[in-house]
Amino acid sequence: MAPRPALSLCLLLAAGCSPKDPQPTPIATASVADPAPVLPASASVPLPSASVDTVSHASAPYLAGPSVLTSGGAVDGAALRKRHVDRIKADTSPVTVLRGTGPLDLGKRLCEAVVPRRPAETPVLLKPNLCGFDSIKDPDKHHGDDGVHGRGTDVDFTRGVVQCLKARGHSKITIAEGCGISHQHWQNVAHLTGYDVMAREEGVGLVAMDDDGVFDVQGEQPGKPLAITGIGASHVPTLLVPKVLAEHLDHGLFLSLPKIKAHRYAVVSLGIKGMQGTVMLSDQAPAYKQKWRMHRELGKYLDLRKGKDEDGGAVTPEESRALYVASIMTFAERMADVLEIEAPDAVLAEGAPAMGGDGFQVLRPSAELVAIGGTNPVLVDRVGAAFLGLWNQPALARELGGHATSPLIEVAAKRFKLDLKAPAITGDGAALLDGPRPVHFKGMAPFAFDWDPPGAAPPAAYVFPSAVAATAALEAVAPVAPSVPAGSRPEVHAAALGEETITLDGRAREPAWARATAVSWDSDYAGKATGISTRVRLLWGKGGLYALFELSGAGLHTDTSQPIEVERKALYKEDCVEMFLTPNPARPKHYYEIELGPFGHFFDIDVDRETGKQNTGWSSAPTIATRRDPAAHTATIEVRLAAPEILAMLAPGARLPLGLYRIEGLPDQRFLAWSPPRTAKPNFHVPEAFGTLVLDPG
Repeated sequence: MAPRPALSLCLLLAAGCSPKDPQPTPIATASVADPAPVLPASASVPLPSASVDTVSHASAPYLAGPSVLTSGGAVDGAALRKRHVDRIKADTSPVTVLRGTGPLDLGKRLCEAVVPRRPAETPVLLKPNLCGFDSIKDPDKHHGDDGVHGRGTDVDFTRGVVQCLKARGHSKITIAEGCGISHQHWQNVAHLTGYDVMAREEGVGLVAMDDDGVFDVQGEQPGKPLAITGIGASHVPTLLVPKVLAEHLDHGLFLSLPKIKAHRYAVVSLGIKGMQGTVMLSDQAPAYKQKWRMHRELGKYLDLRKGKDEDGGAVTPEESRALYVASIMTFAERMADVLEIEAPDAVLAEGAPAMGGDGFQVLRPSAELVAIGGTNPVLVDRVGAAFLGLWNQPALARELGGHATSPLIEVAAKRFKLDLKAPAITGDGAALLDGPRPVHFKGMAPFAFDWDPPGAAPPAAYVFPSAVAATAALEAVAPVAPSVPAGSRPEVHAAALGEETITLDGRAREPAWARATAVSWDSDYAGKATGISTRVRLLWGKGGLYALFELSGAGLHTDTSQPIEVERKALYKEDCVEMFLTPNPARPKHYYEIELGPFGHFFDIDVDRETGKQNTGWSSAPTIATRRDPAAHTATIEVRLAAPEILAMLAPGARLPLGLYRIEGLPDQRFLAWSPPRTAKPNFHVPEAFGTLVLDPG
């Protein structure tokens, strides 16, 4: 296939917040810790999965409460605290854990499972995590790392939630985040992550909750800070609330969409820590740049890390660590106050993948793609921490003065009088918490630990998407073909063959083929309809994976002088069909490419874009049969793939990323795609655009 465009990004800007005033800079990264001892098998305490049908708040009747916006433009903090404390204390609804093959599907399904039902006219505010990173980097100089991806909420997860809400009839949807950075920097982040393009495509708003008149001096000013009454005795007496959030707390639906990740300071960053994005403080102006004051005590610890106190005397490691833990506890009390005042109606946490490490520079992706959500933010955080192996964690307790999980979770649970021992858990991913979880964590204080349960494969390195190429592709999107709705990726089901047999002759006369649901398309790589139709049916059984391609509009442009018994390395330059099959959804950049020609020619290769390696010696063990009708311009390609690696992935209910493509026509080739990658130039090597192969049970 055509090579991916070689584009680069040179945006070396800083983000984040620091205890140094007035200009915010990133929190200093901890030095590399000595290797921690291997954790015992009891390092994680499993969570029980719910075995009873529990009624979720997602279906509870909705009764609008009194307004919390006062006539003077302030917000009634006392009323908000009472409302949220009462609700969260009483909320014992289950936390939903879902498994999936990608963020879009997970976002849709989790939204449908946990988001409370509201009248269609209710405005909805979505707050993803867009700002949990240190700085934007040049990916060409950092092994593909742009400094942003892997740290925040995947744009397709948020898109999935948006599409779920739109399907319910909601038309007033706004995505908002507060970063404490310049307006230009905010625009760069929105563009780099694809949120600006997604918001335009879905027809929803995208605003910054950090604008107090510096940038948005006209219009509705969604980031305008509003005063909060009744919080003078709290740990955050100078807290202000962004106008857009206040309005949704008053008469809308507020949903938090954090990334499931470890955090070098807070231990985990989920629903509670994610509220930092809403924080504005009146201590100094502009208010949105004062977020760092929420953990200002950390500055003293960072100074003491140099080995001296304010008087120049020596500081023991014990004294330094005690100060570090004390600063986290103070931060936790403040974040609990923020949660009391601004609690979301539901938390939908994206883990596709979830991220261990430190949340900034060290990224350790989970083997599974998950989403975790519910209407009680503290319980969601508790389950999310368990998924990361950071709940009831003895190794963590040894480093944090007895705190075996994030102090933010502990303090919030105490505030809301919640029992965290055994929350109810539901969903098809609940069983993931039945046993010990992998633990991969690096703290800001100099300690770290990595442990995987016996028999578990260690996590692969995170694969950074080519952000610039993705952005260019999105900007070059052609009108979407009706068969592939914008933002969705299709599925194809392979029927179970059972004890039946298939005779490979290109005729497909066996009854099993009639049970296989066909998918067809005529779209090209950009999503544009071409009128050249391709139909595919799939079967699976103990003998392998079977595919039947039926081609119309076939020109049969093939060099038939070449033998069909050996591989054709340049087959893609002629007419052919292609399958890209991913054996492990947790490693989407590793896939097998199988090319098949209408006369029986073939080429197969093992591609690993994560490592940059390709293995042309790999064989899919194909058995191929073809038939052609030149007068009718049709062809049939029937194949069985029986490589050991393919046989190993065949299991009832398996969901595997799959790409189906066709190259047709010489000298002007047409590049056709079942799930269009929508790249600026023809390029099938875009795993993010693969559809899904579902292996139906027998």
